[in-house]
Amino acid sequence: MLNLERLRTLAAVARHGSVSAAADGLHITTSAVSQQLAKLERETGQQLLAKNGRGVRLTDAGRLLSEHAVRILSQVEAAQSELEAHRGRPVGQLAIAAFPTAARGLFPAALAALRRDHPELRVRLREREPDQAVPGVIRGDHDLGIVLDWYNKPMPLPPGLSRAPLLDDVADVAVPAGHALADRADVVLEDFADDDWISWPEAEFCHDWLVFTLRAKGVEPRVAHTAEEHHTQLALVAAGLGIAVAPRLGRGPVPAGVRILPVRAAMHRHIYAIWRSDADRRPSIREAVRALQAAGRAV
Repeated sequence: MLNLERLRTLAAVARHGSVSAAADGLHITTSAVSQQLAKLERETGQQLLAKNGRGVRLTDAGRLLSEHAVRILSQVEAAQSELEAHRGRPVGQLAIAAFPTAARGLFPAALAALRRDHPELRVRLREREPDQAVPGVIRGDHDLGIVLDWYNKPMPLPPGLSRAPLLDDVADVAVPAGHALADRADVVLEDFADDDWISWPEAEFCHDWLVFTLRAKGVEPRVAHTAEEHHTQLALVAAGLGIAVAPRLGRGPVPAGVRILPVRAAMHRHIYAIWRSDADRRPSIREAVRALQAAGRAV
C-alpha cells in the first residue's frame, strides 16, 4: 500500500520543482526527501525521478503518480473533514500559522477560549509570516493560516482556499520623541518626505506595501534599516534612527522616546483566516475562526 507521507513528499517535489525546494517547503532535510522518494520507488517498482543537470526531474511515472498523489491527499483531507463533521464537535489536532503581531494580539484570548470550550481539541500555534503561511496551508502543513493584506494593496490568494475576516487593524506612524512632528495630533504620509524609514525586510509583502504606498503619495522612501519584528523597529525609532509604521494589533506599550501619530486618512490592514476549501465542514476550523473573531472584536 502506498504511504501517504511519501506521496506528500512526491507531490511537494512536483509542486516546487526540486528536492531542496520540496525539503524547505516540508520543513525537513533534503536527505529525508531523498529517502522518502527512494522508498516510494521501491514500493511502486518504478523510477520516479531522473537526473537533470545538477537537479532532478520527474519521470513519466513520477508525473503520473504525483497527479494521483494530489488527488489522494485532497481526498484524505475531505475524509478527515467529513468524519469530524459527522461527530459534530471539534476534536483532534488543529495546526495554525499566524504572523507575530496576530499571534501576540489574538491568540492568548482565542486559544484560552478554545481550551475552555472544546477540551477535546488540541491546537498548535506556529509563528509564520503570510508568505510562509499561505503555501503551508496549501500543502497541508497548517490547517488554518492567519494572513493580511492592506487597504490599498490586496494579497492575491491561490485557488482552493476559503477565507473569513477577523478584524481591520489600524496602523499609525511611530517617530522619535524629538521629531519635529512629535506633538502633532495627526499626520499625512507626505509630511515624512525627508525622513529615513525603518521597514520590514525587502521582498516581504509589507515592505512592498510601504514602498508602493509612499510612492503613490509622491514620496520616494529612504529605507535606512529593516527588521522583521515590530518591537525591534520601535526600538530603532526610540534610538532616533528613523520612523516606522506601527500597527495597533499586538503593539503593547511603546518604548520611552517613541511618539505614536495617527494618520489622517487612516491606514489599516485586513486580517483574515484562510483554510483549504475541502476542509470547510470541519467544526474545529469553524470554532477556531469564531474564537479568533471574538478576540478581534475585543482588541
